[in-house]
Amino acid sequence: MTEETGVIMVTMNYVPGKNITKVIGTIWGITVRSRGIGGNIMAGLRSLGGGEIKEYSKMLSDARNTAMDRLRDSTKQLGANAVIELRFDSSDIGQVMTEIVAYGTAVIVEDASGTAERVTLS
Repeated sequence: MTEETGVIMVTMNYVPGKNITKVIGTIWGITVRSRGIGGNIMAGLRSLGGGEIKEYSKMLSDARNTAMDRLRDSTKQLGANAVIELRFDSSDIGQVMTEIVAYGTAVIVEDASGTAERVTLS
């Protein structure tokens, strides 16, 4: 749960300690990335030996961060302060590009009041 940026983002369908007061709706952040020819050549050479292809790992990590940043910005623009059910999706476009999408449900949350009633059986 990240709250330091003004937007809480969680993979759960609720935010611990908060009440959802309004559902804004589906929201996403998207980016499309392509390795340059040099990166593709290096990655191709590395794939011959097996193991991790660091060029692609870095590219996908950067792409996820960009998608998250765009999701966060869109959330703020809609007036929401949280995203629940955060997910990622990716797909290839042709054989040279990768699309990364971060998506979820934009909501407004408020601190839960401490006035919960206890239920007892008598």
